[in-house]
Amino acid sequence: MPGMRVMIVEDEGLLCLMLEDYLNELGCEVVAIASRLSEALHKARRIAMDVAVLDINLAGEMSYPVAELLRARDIPFLFCTGYGAAGLPPGLRDAPLLAKPYRMEQLDQALRQARGDRRGAMRL
Repeated sequence: MPGMRVMIVEDEGLLCLMLEDYLNELGCEVVAIASRLSEALHKARRIAMDVAVLDINLAGEMSYPVAELLRARDIPFLFCTGYGAAGLPPGLRDAPLLAKPYRMEQLDQALRQARGDRRGAMRL
């Protein structure tokens, strides 16, 4: 994961700080952070990144439009949520899903899965 450019979309401040710390420990570079849907969409359109970590529920708004925009740009992403996969729209159910709370090792696996590394190809 060293040098991987990551965008974080997370509306909970403490979780965002923890995720940023985990990513830094994994050798990733956090290139953008967004806590609201409009901000995430704006950054997802303009910022160069290798992968994104998306919280599903952003203060009551779903991050699905961000996922669809990233998919259109051919940028891998994973969902990070406490809700599970049941409510995902059909077109996004194949995205890696990281259940909260998670450990750094689980984040590492989910990032690898999002990037297509077969070693991370399991539902977490």
